[in-house]
Order: sequence, then C-alpha cells, then structure tokens
Amino acid sequence: MQRRSRPVNLKLRLSAAFALSFLCAAAFGALALFVRVSQINRFDSTVIRLVQSMESPSMTAVMKLFSFVGSGAVIAFLVPVIAFCLYRVLGHRRELVLFVGVVIGSALLNWGLKAVFHRARPTIHRIVEATGYSFPSGHSMSAFTLYGIIAFLLWRHTSPASSRIALIAFSSAMIVAIGLSRIYLGVHYPSDVLGGYLASGSWLAIAIWVYQKDDPNPNKIKLPSPSHP
Repeated sequence: MQRRSRPVNLKLRLSAAFALSFLCAAAFGALALFVRVSQINRFDSTVIRLVQSMESPSMTAVMKLFSFVGSGAVIAFLVPVIAFCLYRVLGHRRELVLFVGVVIGSALLNWGLKAVFHRARPTIHRIVEATGYSFPSGHSMSAFTLYGIIAFLLWRHTSPASSRIALIAFSSAMIVAIGLSRIYLGVHYPSDVLGGYLASGSWLAIAIWVYQKDDPNPNKIKLPSPSHP
C-alpha cells in the first residue's frame, strides 16, 4: 500500500500545483483586462485612500524599510547568498537550479509584462519617486517569488508543525508588507500589487510543478548530510 500511495500522493501534488498555476494565470488575465479598459479605477482609488490614511512619519519610515527590502539591490544581494547556502552548505544542487531559475524567470516575466501593458504609475500622492511602468509591480513579484520559493525549499527540510507554521507566517508577512509599502508610498496601484502576486504565483506554481515532476523522492524530508573530506 505504501508503494502505491507515493505515486498517488505525487499526482495529487502535481495536479494541485498545475491547477494553482492555471487559476493564478486566469485571474491575472481577468485583472489585466480590467486594467486595460480602466474598469478598476474605483477599487484602486479606494484602497489607496485607505492605506495612505495611515500616513505618519514613523509609518513612512517602516514602509520605506520594507520597500527597500523588496528592492532589486537587496534581492541581488540575497540571491547569491542563498544560492551559496544551497550549494555549499546544504549540498542541494537541484534546489539551487530551481531557486536561481525561478528568481531570474520572475524578473524576466515582470520586464516582459510591463513592456506589454505600459501602465503609468499613480500620481495621487507620491511619498517617494519611482521610474518605469507600473503594472505589474516588480517589488510584489520579486517578494512573492523570493519568499515563496524560500518557504517551499525550507518546508521540505522542516518537520515540526510549529516550524512550518512560523515559516509560512514569516514569508506571508514579508510578501504582504512589501506589496503594501508600494501602495502606501504612492508608486503603485493596488491592482499593480495584486497583479504582481498573481503573475508570480502562476510562475512559481508551474516551476514547482516541473521540479516535483522530476523529483526522485517527493515525499521524503531531506536534512543536510554531513560533509566528508
């Protein structure tokens, strides 16, 4: 029974990942259509007013910090550090390929989508300045991709339920905080942030689907093995 349950369990995981990728892509397509025909302006302005109503010097400092954490400079610093840990410390070469491929792919996808939609940034109340197109949010896509793939990889090497809950809570908080900071600072519409989450969610889910499809031990919790001279 155990030998049969593993292929079934893997098929369920693959089906769930593929379905999630499809749903995110479909939701992004619908959102992009609303953005294209300007049918989401009321939603954007309502959320912007709500978020920016919390404005204060201390809140601005916090939001600037989260925005910086989600910036390209910080991501460019974190990626090689995490890649080094995966390859040299933990010795997980397949996971290194997945991690690097997902992050680079997300950046290219964001560049391509912005080039397609050419949406200008909001001008309602900017606290900081930003250049480039607005939809989908690059910060939101980077945050969802980075913390999402980190959560997936660490989940595979973590067994206590409390540790897994803490991992998901931390990753979710960082993703939401970075996206919220871009709305608060006035450089993105809420639909930009939502679009970034959906686009990145679709990309991340399909990448995980491909990874698990070729994983020889999908149900095994892998712990770092001791190095030998």
